[in-house]
Amino acid sequence: MSETRNLSSPPFMPIENHAVIGDLRTTALIALDGAVDMMCWPRFDSPSIFARLLDDDGGVFELAPTLDGGRHTQFYVPDTNILLTRTLSHEGVSEISDFMPLGPENQIQRLVRRIKSVRGEIACTMRCAPRFDYARARHTVRRIDDQVVLFLPEGARLPTLRLCASVPILIENGDGVARFTLGVNESAIFTLDAELEGANPCSDVPLLSESFKSTANFWREWVARSPYRGRWHDPITRSLLVLKLLTSAEFGSMVAAATFGLPETVGGERNWDYRYTWVRDSSFMIYAFMQTGHRAEATDFIRWMHARRGEAFENEGLRVLYGIDGRRISTETDLTHFKGYLGSKPVRIGNAAEDQLQLDIYGELLDAVYMADRFCERLSYEDWMSVTVGMDWLCDHWNQPDEGIWEVRGGRRHFLHSRVMCWVAFDRAIRLAQERGLPGHIALWTRERNAIYNDVHKNFWNEERQFFGQSIGSDTIDASCLLMPLVGFIGDGDPRWRSTLRAVGELLLDDSHVYRYRARDGVNEDGLNGIEGTFTMCSFWYIECLARSGDLLQARFLFEKMLAYANHVGLFAEELGPAGEHLGNFPQAFTHLALIRAGQYLDRALTSQMGAV
Repeated sequence: MSETRNLSSPPFMPIENHAVIGDLRTTALIALDGAVDMMCWPRFDSPSIFARLLDDDGGVFELAPTLDGGRHTQFYVPDTNILLTRTLSHEGVSEISDFMPLGPENQIQRLVRRIKSVRGEIACTMRCAPRFDYARARHTVRRIDDQVVLFLPEGARLPTLRLCASVPILIENGDGVARFTLGVNESAIFTLDAELEGANPCSDVPLLSESFKSTANFWREWVARSPYRGRWHDPITRSLLVLKLLTSAEFGSMVAAATFGLPETVGGERNWDYRYTWVRDSSFMIYAFMQTGHRAEATDFIRWMHARRGEAFENEGLRVLYGIDGRRISTETDLTHFKGYLGSKPVRIGNAAEDQLQLDIYGELLDAVYMADRFCERLSYEDWMSVTVGMDWLCDHWNQPDEGIWEVRGGRRHFLHSRVMCWVAFDRAIRLAQERGLPGHIALWTRERNAIYNDVHKNFWNEERQFFGQSIGSDTIDASCLLMPLVGFIGDGDPRWRSTLRAVGELLLDDSHVYRYRARDGVNEDGLNGIEGTFTMCSFWYIECLARSGDLLQARFLFEKMLAYANHVGLFAEELGPAGEHLGNFPQAFTHLALIRAGQYLDRALTSQMGAV
């Protein structure tokens, strides 16, 4: 049975014991016991108002029945991001509905929570305890009436919040509290928003009921746009719903995860802020959305990326990550007052990787540009001019060390993955120019592309160990090599690739899980202390590579084993620990992108194999 907690003395709830809801502006993590344990407001990258997942006093929105021995279950209304949390016991059964309204008539950003007695008379408790600005700002509480209170933070830029209820609210120690009893089929409703004027929405039950229906219709209509009806439809659809939740409706960009500060290993220092948009994710996102019929999302994102690329080559160069609106993000800061998830410190906001040199992002960007030009909308003149400037810049810079895909903090190196993705950048630019008849220094780009190809085979191939090394002269293998055949650099049947794939299986594979690299002699490849879990996206990359190599039976076996490691509502964090516990920020877009890609390729390969029999 999943871990629970006493509301009077709450221990940390495991990462995997959470689900996520959202409104394409922000998200909320809701625990199995019905508590909102993390939520930033009003945007993905805004300061948190609830962060109990990182500290006892980080803020929480509790809503729970009093049922001795109650067992918690949690599930989504099918094909939606509306969450139902049930507590079941011999005394009674309660159900909490959580959603953020969407749809044309839902213009107000709002969290809606309803608790209902399904069976029995049930005593219930609600406590809304916001802690503004990552629990750094104090606040006061103002009562409007018995069912409406305002939380007013100290700080001009922090949002005032309004808590409304269908039952009386008390103010206790700066928190909104309610204690009430529900008879069978009775319910209580709570809403949280920033509307300081107007009626209490909880008094208008038909309005909220219609909001529930329109939000369900929004998600179901969105899911219905996808033509995918293959194997593993449900986990692939849930992954798509996660990706949509992490996508900004206002800007078209996607955040890497809904959270910040969650550790890649308990007690370790790899506790990053993922509430930003990485250029690296672009080609994977566009591929996933295009392959599942969601071309509007792919088009919106590539338009957002075109703006960034144009700014980049006119100014200081392409950055690794951006705020969702394209801004430069804030300086990386440690929240020293937060205890951290199970004591994992430091808890960081901001991300210093923004200023790193990661040459692979040019390949991911140009791959996305190429796909979008073919399947979404054609490049404009200005867009192509930016591409040509970028490629000319890359001609002079690809042959230098960088921090690479894993954003190492132990010094720059000549990384295999960065080199391969620079090859991809030139390859896609050449294809665009030739297929579209576009002007550019094609001869120069071709020369550099060929030079990179020869460089990889000459300087990264480890003849003794028979695999492509992580960096020049390295005898370490790195799971990012799994992308070599996926981006077309090397053939699935190439002897060097088959030998490298075997090495990944021998050195990085643990059951169905793949490490991104292994620490050797106590030294980690990224320059940081401590061990870490297996990288779930690498596991899905390995599965796709196996399928491409022709080992469909083993690929399917490992894929279905990996699906079993999803949490109770089908979500994945960044990593998995030794006991299958989820680690790192959650839910992580890259993991779900890799799941979609591997699942769809494996489905096509299995169908093709059946047709050939």
